[in-house]
Amino acid sequence: MTAGRAGPAKTKTVCLSHKEDTDGISSAALIRQAFGGSSVLVDYPGQMDALERIAADPELKSLYICDLGLSKKNQDGFVSTLGALRKRRVAVTYIDHHDLEPKIRRKLASLKVKLIHDVNECTTVQVYEKFKSKLDEHAPFIAACAAVTDYMEDRPAGSRLLAIYDRQFVLVSATVLTYNIVGHQKDPEFLQGLVEDLAASKYPHELDGSFQFAQTQTAKLADVMAKVRTGMKTMKNLGYMEIVDSGASGAVNFVLGFSGKDVGVAYKERVDHGIYAVSVRGSKSCKAHLGKITNELATSLGGFGGGHGKACGAAIPKPKIRAFLRELNKRLG
Repeated sequence: MTAGRAGPAKTKTVCLSHKEDTDGISSAALIRQAFGGSSVLVDYPGQMDALERIAADPELKSLYICDLGLSKKNQDGFVSTLGALRKRRVAVTYIDHHDLEPKIRRKLASLKVKLIHDVNECTTVQVYEKFKSKLDEHAPFIAACAAVTDYMEDRPAGSRLLAIYDRQFVLVSATVLTYNIVGHQKDPEFLQGLVEDLAASKYPHELDGSFQFAQTQTAKLADVMAKVRTGMKTMKNLGYMEIVDSGASGAVNFVLGFSGKDVGVAYKERVDHGIYAVSVRGSKSCKAHLGKITNELATSLGGFGGGHGKACGAAIPKPKIRAFLRELNKRLG
């Protein structure tokens, strides 16, 4: 067979990761440090489109997918796309900590997709634990920050990593990272630069303007807190509020706290997608698995969602948001 007929050489390594929080950005940074290559950062509405664009590249050799949970709406398409990649002998590694249906786990195994999945540890911690031999001495700090921001610093591996460092140093660094990530969601160049900086073993305090930007975001959150206190509404089992001038994820904990309910919901319109981006949080006394409930309800309403037992999100078609709130309230009763 001639070289021309063999097609282009497979040389590219790509990491597809979640762009909206520290765990996704940090996962991409550690994959970059360990294996090089490039990063593609996405939110949940753009997840499948980005995956399909990556899969269309004939030079793709290795694909790492990090911190991107699946829903009933996209899981079959996800498996199908990975199946097509495996037929082309592209190496695929999927690293995540969101709820995963057993049938999807079995399908991924049959495709020989390398699955690293533990609902008890954040994704970055799992990346570190699996590939620590390829990572430098700064990597456990990045993983500890991710564990803190995903409320998983009390888990076995996460707590061991946190114990290496001064706790307050990790907490302030994790907070600065989070505020910079949330505040730059519309600036893909900044987020890509942050992945590169973390992969290069830089601390958050070494990044130009990071603390000043975090201070600005703190002031904005204080304003959001005041608006939530006066504008939030409640149902029997949950508190809820539409957010206009900030992200839903930054407001949802205020809704949870001020409502006095076991579940808080904040949602913000995404005009570009015709949906509401919804964040859901549960208190320590919440007995329901919010990720599973949200996945089921969102899918039944033409959207998608899912996540952890006490922290999850969804994309709900704009006309269906009231139905989502009503049905969630019923399921929590």
